Amino acid sequence: MTFAELVDRVGSKGPFQLLHTVLLGLPILGMANHNLLQIFTAPTPAHHCRPPPNASAGPWVLPTGLNGKPETCLRFVYPPNASLPNDTRGATEPCLDGWIYNIVDRDSIVTEVRPEATPPCASRELPHAWTGDQAGGLVEVGGLGCRFGRKPILIFSYLLLGASGSGAAFSPTFSIYAVFRFLCGFSISGISLSTAILNVEWVSTRFRAIKSIAVGFFYTFGQFILPGLAYAIPQWRWLQLTVSVPFLTFFLLSWWLPESIRWMVLSGKSSKALKTLRQVAIFNGKKEEGEKLSLEELKLNLQKEISLAKARHGIADLFRTPVLRRVTLCLSLAWFATGFAYYSLAMGVEEFGVNLYVLQLIFGGVDVPAKFITMLSISYLGRHITEGIVLLLAGGCILALIFVPLDLMTLRTVLAVFGKGCLSGSFSCLFLYTSELYPTVIRQTGMGASNLWARVGSMTAPLVKITGELQPFIPNIIFGTIALLGGSAALFLPETLNRPLPETIEDIETWSLRAKEPKPEPEAEKSSQRIPLQPCEPGPGPS
Repeated sequence: MTFAELVDRVGSKGPFQLLHTVLLGLPILGMANHNLLQIFTAPTPAHHCRPPPNASAGPWVLPTGLNGKPETCLRFVYPPNASLPNDTRGATEPCLDGWIYNIVDRDSIVTEVRPEATPPCASRELPHAWTGDQAGGLVEVGGLGCRFGRKPILIFSYLLLGASGSGAAFSPTFSIYAVFRFLCGFSISGISLSTAILNVEWVSTRFRAIKSIAVGFFYTFGQFILPGLAYAIPQWRWLQLTVSVPFLTFFLLSWWLPESIRWMVLSGKSSKALKTLRQVAIFNGKKEEGEKLSLEELKLNLQKEISLAKARHGIADLFRTPVLRRVTLCLSLAWFATGFAYYSLAMGVEEFGVNLYVLQLIFGGVDVPAKFITMLSISYLGRHITEGIVLLLAGGCILALIFVPLDLMTLRTVLAVFGKGCLSGSFSCLFLYTSELYPTVIRQTGMGASNLWARVGSMTAPLVKITGELQPFIPNIIFGTIALLGGSAALFLPETLNRPLPETIEDIETWSLRAKEPKPEPEAEKSSQRIPLQPCEPGPGPS
């Protein structure tokens, strides 16, 4: 008996799975708000240099840039009516006395807490403020989940996100704000990994893709909620607090979630696993099947997995065998490319000249068909083909933006929206695919390492955007090329369609060996090979 068969016996598509999906999905709904929050809390309003204190009461003329618009980060050293030699009259200096902001419809951390550390003119030289919460995701939490369990890490992450997100709303300085956002990023990473793993470990092989995409749809609908909240709450502190407090409620609800059966059995907690299985059986209306299960039967059928799990596993095991090395390297590139390209589009919505709230709704809306098509594709075409196609298409869209003039804003928006939809599909596929490729004993470690590369990509994206000051097309060349490389790497991954979850490192090696073996020939085809077609032609080879 395998773990998948155990889940089938107590019900793999009953009321429990529905409630389980909802309890895991609701926090993902709110997590979308946190991931994209700084689109609305950290925009830079129109601004110009504040005149010096000794300036005359008349208007202070600003120098003009190459684009014909007034400079936002420079001012004249001397008043325009000063009697000075021609070589010094046009001298300029930085904004030594701060800035005057044109706040129209909403305030921002730029105007309140950011100036003490990174004024708006420094944004061309420093990563954006939201890089702090992406950096929090670099902290490795995968190993903690393998050691302490999926559920404790998930519960702690809910509490931490609720507390740190609320703390960010009351930050008096940028430094304190950055610390809280770093903790938000750390907790978001823990929620993402634990949710993805718990989601697939409580469902049968056939329904893994459907359940995984179903949870992904919660993130999509969260993107619809964020623009409405931002429009209704123009004060960034209240908006930050509004999207953070619900996670304190999720912290309380998460105590009803059961721990992973796989983790409990492989961690020597078989009695607790049996009790949980029987509770699920009762919830799914299969009480008799649950009572038939016994501790001896559980240990006997899973003896091999339990004995192999006693060995300690760490991040080095991701490179132990040739197959795992290939899986880890290809997944790392695919995750990096997805995070790198996704945040280049998601965080650059202001560049397309469309109303910020409307464009964010469009960006969220494209995820609905994208995830639905991804679900069909991974269910019928397979995982590695789907992942490769969506990344290659996304890379093509980003590269195509280079050749579209800036005045064709509608076409540029269509390409960006389509590319963002492909990258959203890539994320949905990767969360499922990665959890299926890594065996149970190192699954959360592998998920953590893979997700780390997505965070590195999202942190690197704003740095690459700075290269646009040299040539406007350079960022898109880099973003598009990396996406193409990630899509190509995904094609070298083994397929997991209709395969049970691997429990041990040996299982993933067995997959590879079986994939290389020739398929058995049908009897009718074998007999046909005995009849030569022509004297000088060999018969057809094995299928």
